[in-house]
Amino acid sequence: MKKQVYIISHSHWDREWYMPYEQHHMRLVELMDDLLELIETDPEFHSFHLDGQTIILDDYLEVRPEKRALIQKAIQQGKLQIGPFYILQDDFLISAESNTRNMLIGMAESKKWGTPVMLGYFPDTFGNMGQTPQMMLQANLESAAFGRGVKPIGFDNEVLPDDQFTSQYSEMHWEGPDGSRIFGLLFANWYSNGNEIPAEKTAAKAFWDQKLADVEKFGATNHYLMMNGVDHQPVQKDITAAIRLANELYPEYEFKHASFTEYLAAVQEDLPADLGTITGELTSQETDGWYTLANTASARVYLKQWNTRVSRQLENVAEPLATMAYDLTQTYPHDILDFGWKTLMQNHPHDSICGCSVDEVHREMMPRFEKANEIGKYVAEEALRHLTAAIDTTRFPEASRPFVIFNTAGTARSGLVSVTVELARKTFKEGLPSKLYHELKQAPKGSYQVIDANGHQVEALISEEEVLFDYELPKDAFRIPFMKRFVTVQVAVKDMAEFSWQTLALVETDAASSSEQTIVKENGRQLVNDHVTVNIADNGSLAVTDHQTGDTFENLLVFENVGDIANEYIFKQPEGDQAILSTTFPHQIKVIENNDLVGVVEISQTMMIPSAADEQLAEEQKAVVDFRFRKAKRNQDLVPFTLTTQVRLERDSRRVAFQTTVNNQSKDHRLRALFPTGINVDFHEADSIYEVVKRPNKVSSHWENPTNPQHQHAFVNLHDGQKGVTVSNFGLNEYEIVDDTICLTLLRCTGELGDWGYFPTPEAQCLGEHTFDYGIAFHGAPEERYETYKQAQAAQIPWTTAQVTHQKGTMQATAQYLNAKGETTAITALKRSHYQDQIVLRGYNMADQETAFTVQKDNTKQAILNLLEETIDMMPADVIKPYEIRTIGLKED
Repeated sequence: MKKQVYIISHSHWDREWYMPYEQHHMRLVELMDDLLELIETDPEFHSFHLDGQTIILDDYLEVRPEKRALIQKAIQQGKLQIGPFYILQDDFLISAESNTRNMLIGMAESKKWGTPVMLGYFPDTFGNMGQTPQMMLQANLESAAFGRGVKPIGFDNEVLPDDQFTSQYSEMHWEGPDGSRIFGLLFANWYSNGNEIPAEKTAAKAFWDQKLADVEKFGATNHYLMMNGVDHQPVQKDITAAIRLANELYPEYEFKHASFTEYLAAVQEDLPADLGTITGELTSQETDGWYTLANTASARVYLKQWNTRVSRQLENVAEPLATMAYDLTQTYPHDILDFGWKTLMQNHPHDSICGCSVDEVHREMMPRFEKANEIGKYVAEEALRHLTAAIDTTRFPEASRPFVIFNTAGTARSGLVSVTVELARKTFKEGLPSKLYHELKQAPKGSYQVIDANGHQVEALISEEEVLFDYELPKDAFRIPFMKRFVTVQVAVKDMAEFSWQTLALVETDAASSSEQTIVKENGRQLVNDHVTVNIADNGSLAVTDHQTGDTFENLLVFENVGDIANEYIFKQPEGDQAILSTTFPHQIKVIENNDLVGVVEISQTMMIPSAADEQLAEEQKAVVDFRFRKAKRNQDLVPFTLTTQVRLERDSRRVAFQTTVNNQSKDHRLRALFPTGINVDFHEADSIYEVVKRPNKVSSHWENPTNPQHQHAFVNLHDGQKGVTVSNFGLNEYEIVDDTICLTLLRCTGELGDWGYFPTPEAQCLGEHTFDYGIAFHGAPEERYETYKQAQAAQIPWTTAQVTHQKGTMQATAQYLNAKGETTAITALKRSHYQDQIVLRGYNMADQETAFTVQKDNTKQAILNLLEETIDMMPADVIKPYEIRTIGLKED
């Protein structure tokens, strides 16, 4: 039988990268125009793979709406191969739910047109998430193709005993941490190994002699894949002639223009018995370490912070509130939420969210984030309007001012919750705004306290009265502007259940109560609650004692600054560069807040750091000198670099929270916060995509990069058999474990894109003011770490509050919408299904062992769904398997 060569025409379409979006967009229009014409005029042209992302169709039709019928015809004929995703994402830097919505929306969009290509397509993802096999199977995808993460070695290289992420073949089995297994296809010769095939005899012979040798080096079967395209590649118009010529020149081969569907079916029929298996995440662990591209996690960190903010707004606020409100309205804003998700996901391609494009690209990302955030806020506000109108507050005194607090996180939590309570208002119909303002301002001040529905006092901090402008937008009338007098109330909430609400009320009292107990002591150098004692050392670092274990962790919160002479993709410290530490500079302490519920101390430190790299770096950049061989240093011009950090400890919290603000006026450098733990172990854990991933602290024998950066979402943890430390964050996706120290990257500043040319990116220097939120928590025995993980995730989710009137209602003042209990289960979604009239609850097991997990909601029956919200099992078990991703449908019984 002849050897089979499958030639797949495609173009890997980065929507935005080394040129602004519209530059790439206009070239996409050209590509699609040419492609549609070729499909119409060349009957031998088999098909074109549209890069696995349906957004290309939207982008094209935005300019050429009259081509919709031609697009539909090409898809129905199988000439245009589409889906299954909406965009090609960077899976490590977007949330677990964003990865799922990319499949959910992409599949739905594909099916509007025709049949999607049933292949998980990750051609240029900067590493691949460990749960890919389970996620693909839960989307009915049994195969995945990828370009990075595994080192191909071919037949002439021996697999070393410690090698787990190398493959003799381009084909392999890929197994997830839960045991799910799919077929994995590595683009061992990249996704351009069949690009620009010559249609002239001499050139074709030279081309194919080399290309066939390359592909056969890694092929496990006699079915060989040639990818006819590359980044932004125009369609090869003479491809059918080139294929005819190849068949003439090489009679022992059969060259065919094909699709992935045909290739996958053929190659999987002939797989050898010795096909290897790779497991878990694929991050190029066994390469030299320079091109993992993990440092994109710290490029333009402001993008990652915004992405976290919008993801939490859509996933953890808007959707849960809209789900709760459905019981009242019998409507759910599917279309609005889809629009919000699509807008957010337009920022999720790897060259976008990774921060590794030209400045114009990332400028355009900011309005998308803002738009998606406002959509999420609107959905939440509308849901809140219906919910608050239905809450019964008749148990509170008529003169009281009730308000409600919602915990939309999937875990119980405690904390200080801030709510604005209006005391009085005067509408603009009543007079001039300035007159109304002063009338309210001069009104007698009252004393207040907070009570629950039983009349019991609830601990709270109540601000001085203020007056400000506000307005209402009635659904059936013109806007109503007014001046309002209000107070800001901070309520101490203790162990508030997941997906629940609690109604309290502000009432007037004769005298406000106060406590002599305070959190901050020793003139601001100590913060103490029942769980920890935080001491500020003479050098400005922290020493924290965990009361449960008695362990003290010293030299915490030391800031480290070093030079960076690489690019947006990769960090490289200049040769001979010595770290500058905050502990070598003076510091000042200021008490910001101190009472029995919370203590906040501000530490200010002014480091002196170089203003930039020396002039040699600019010359090396312009000459496109490989970053690994650059000789540039940091310059000798020192400038002030002031770090202002608020250390916050709430009375009921095990977590010490930090907020660091800096006005950066320096270039070509990196800032990290260091947390030495004294825990010397071989592995650590981090928050990843539907997984708490276990990673080695040491690099492989192949590694040459002196650093080993890693991705995270909400936390990273080091622990041994007796104690552990969890460092949490908000939108700070890069960390590194150095010996016993957790190093959290706060800021990385660089002046060029990198990769294949010289593209200056002055805005990637991140000049100006930045604020970083993060924290640290401690635990004892290993099984206790999961609670710190849940609280790290919950810390990213804002509380939702609203003032309500004194009213009768159908909803209890305090209640829980849904109960989801599992000590090692993290909840990621509460929404309604697009396709069935039911609630969708999703979570995953953070542990490597089976644990109890139950979900309860009155008058519902439950079923297990896949990620596409299709029913796969009618009776969910009361346990969750190790690393299992579970989606539960709850339908009215």
